[in-house]
Amino acid sequence: MADRTALVISAHSADFVWRCGGAIALHQEQGVDVTIVCLSYGERGESAKLWKQEGMTLQAVKDARQKEAENAAKALQAHDIQFFDLGDYPLELDRAAKDRLVDVIRKVQPAFMLSHSLDDPYNTDHPYAAKMALECRMIAQAWGHNPGEKVLGAPQLYLFEPHQTEQCGWKPDTILDITPVWEKKKAAIECMEGQQHLWHYYTNVAENRGNQFRRNSGGQSGGREAKYAEAFQSIFPRTVDQL
Repeated sequence: MADRTALVISAHSADFVWRCGGAIALHQEQGVDVTIVCLSYGERGESAKLWKQEGMTLQAVKDARQKEAENAAKALQAHDIQFFDLGDYPLELDRAAKDRLVDVIRKVQPAFMLSHSLDDPYNTDHPYAAKMALECRMIAQAWGHNPGEKVLGAPQLYLFEPHQTEQCGWKPDTILDITPVWEKKKAAIECMEGQQHLWHYYTNVAENRGNQFRRNSGGQSGGREAKYAEAFQSIFPRTVDQL
């Protein structure tokens, strides 16, 4: 395992691609091993194109979604991707599923974690996944949970961008330049054949965030050149030695 690791907790099998695919690819290039956990395939609520096909079955939808996500993770060169297959619309984790997620968190020992916004009236699976990320992060820190295992430290949880930010109470405080790995993210996006309507949307989001990176890195004309970026909201204070 690399010296530094990261963990993405994705409600559905495509969420990590749109919202933090650039962060995954960029950190992998920097030697950070990124593990992706897909809590569900999004098989019921986010696979309309597949369901419109004649004779489609639930298992066939799951298989197609898993293949797309595996291809996307490969395009991003992610270290690992795991599928919990917990069902969606609604997504629910029982105690066994929470323990399973805690086991992954402790095994990965992430320097930072990424998940969804804490509110999303359009898709309650998303904030539920974020709440589970926080809850299982807490459990993984508990010395009394499976005593003898290495407990988790205090990784930052970054909330990636929801589809309609102003409805989700999401306010970014971190903008990541993903220009060097944009082609990898673009390739991952194009693996998501079941949701082609989002390809242009999230390209546009990355371009807009690139504009904001330039502005915030020194002014619109003097900032570092960045064509594409991703934005995140951090949950916990960041500890620094200088500003």
